[in-house]
Parts: sequence; structure tokens; C-alpha cells
Amino acid sequence: MKHTEKELQALKDEVNQMWKLVLSQLEKAKQAFLSGDVDLAREIASREKRVDAFELKIDSDCENYIALYSPVAVDLRLVLSLIKISITLERIADFSDSIAHLVIEEDGNVIAPQIIEELQLEKMFDTLLSMLSDSFVALESENTKIAGKIMAKDDEIDTMFLNSFAVLTRYLQANPVAIKSGLKTLLLVRKLERIGDHCNNIVEEIVFYVDAKVLKHGGKK
Repeated sequence: MKHTEKELQALKDEVNQMWKLVLSQLEKAKQAFLSGDVDLAREIASREKRVDAFELKIDSDCENYIALYSPVAVDLRLVLSLIKISITLERIADFSDSIAHLVIEEDGNVIAPQIIEELQLEKMFDTLLSMLSDSFVALESENTKIAGKIMAKDDEIDTMFLNSFAVLTRYLQANPVAIKSGLKTLLLVRKLERIGDHCNNIVEEIVFYVDAKVLKHGGKK
């Protein structure tokens, strides 16, 4: 293996480590929210700085690689994609941290369990975790054939997000005392919808790196 290939692999390894940490943060955010586990929510918040440190180091290491080796073609696309993926992963971790703070502020009591079920919040979390895991596999295997499947899941997330307005409106009309927690739940659903968008952006970066195709702003194929 050439020296430049070793450096590239080291960059990918860093992103993979960050990816696993962000997956863990999102999984724990799901558990903390659904169970009202304040201690777990505090653990998520305490690990946020580790994610930030990863993003800063990857950004710096990628810049150094470009400066030292002047990569072209597929190597340049990989480094540019890794920079953008690490930024996007950090944003997903930010949303996980925000969800943790919702649990902490509400002291574990967010909204009635039947509404959580009606909003399909557990399904939203599971779909996002699947998108993030599948994207990880797509980058590792350099296989973009599953890109369409991952992007289709973002459409599912969007549908659940849009349906949440009617569900919460009905619930809050019947339970006006729950308006504060209802609005916080709407914030949560919005955060989940944004995580779906970020997962979609990661897939676009992988397709750019592997296939040299730009999907951004071109609609989902």
C-alpha cells in the first residue's frame, strides 16, 4: 500500500469511528426519549464534545491531506466527501443532543404514551437508525446501489412528519393543559425530520465520491 493510500485509509477510519459514535448517540436518544431516562439523556449530552472533537480533527486532517498530496479524481472526491460527511454527522449528533435536552428539561415526562405511538415516533427513530447504518455500509463497500432504498426511507420520514400535525392538533384540542409538552413533541418530530434530510445528504456525498454524480438539488432518483 502506497503512503498516500495509508493516509486515505486513516481518514476513512476516523470518519468510521465518528459515525459509530453518532449512531450510538442517536440510538441512546431514542431510548432516552421513549423511556424517559434522564440519566441516559445526560450521558448523551456529556458525549457531545467527543463528536465535536472528531469533526474538527477530520476537517483538519483532510485539509492537511489535500495540502500535502494534491489529490485528483476519485481521491479528491473521497476527501471532499469525508469533510462534508463529518460535518453532517456532527449536525445529526447535535439533534440527538437536543432530543436528550428535551428529556432532561421535561424530567422524562414528554407526552402521553398513546400519542407517541400514534405519532409513530419509535418507527421514525428506527427508520433513521437504519438510514444511518445503511449509509455507513454504502461508504465502506463503495456500493451506491442501495442509495435509492435509503432515500426512499427519507420520504417515509417526511410523511410521518406531515401526519404529526393532525395527530398533535387533535390531542391538544382535547388536552389543552398539555400544550407545552405537545409543542416540545412537535419540535422533536421536526428534529427527526431534519436528521432524515441529513442522512439523505450523506448518501448524496457517497454517490458523488463513488460514481462522480451530483444528486444535490436535482431531486431524488
